[in-house]
Amino acid sequence: MSESAHIVDVLKRSLKTKGLTYRELAKRVGLSEASVKRVFAEETFTLQRLEKICAAVGLSMAELMRMASGSMEPHAKMLSVEQEQLLASSPRLLACFYLLLQGRSSAEILTRLDISERELRGLYVKLDTARLIELLPRLKTRLRVGPVVTWRSDGPVHQLYEAQVKEEFLRSDFKETHEALHFRSAELSDASARLLSRKLEQLAQEFADFAALDMHLPTKDKQSVALLLAFRPWVFSMFGGLRRT
Repeated sequence: MSESAHIVDVLKRSLKTKGLTYRELAKRVGLSEASVKRVFAEETFTLQRLEKICAAVGLSMAELMRMASGSMEPHAKMLSVEQEQLLASSPRLLACFYLLLQGRSSAEILTRLDISERELRGLYVKLDTARLIELLPRLKTRLRVGPVVTWRSDGPVHQLYEAQVKEEFLRSDFKETHEALHFRSAELSDASARLLSRKLEQLAQEFADFAALDMHLPTKDKQSVALLLAFRPWVFSMFGGLRRT
């Protein structure tokens, strides 16, 4: 894929993430829906038109280029076992890496972890050696992975924190703003189960797209959220005990 085609692809995903249709975009930029579709299909963007479309999506052109540049690099969605072992060995190192994944600056991490610049540099050096980040001058960094990481289901981080994370996350009645809990149980065919599984994977990818899209927003305009998706064949133990033997 050429660089221009990749930038258009990132812009299309941004539209989808924001829930904008071509018709709604056309209204915002003062074009017909047919013209917008043609521009995207032929990739014939003038700088002025691209700037208008970015503004309609809520992005600056600089942010679009950063997103395109970042997603063109070979980012690993899953860390190696050795990388996970390093993170699991130090809660502070894991916290530092997590904050970097959230787009936090060095100044914010210093405050959040209550550490000195020397200590932060030491953490960065370890992450750089593990090829999780690239350490730049003046305590600047660039992620080599992310911004959404898939932890290994049998990996060191998962084994160490799985029970604690599940217990803390579910310790809520999920009635506040931006909270939701839906539990459903039914009997499904294999075809329906496969389709539902694919839809959950798509939702997980949309979550990752939102994270990438919002990564460059100011910290004051964001909040940390978590999404838990679970799906498997299951019968409540109380009902299972009522079956005839």
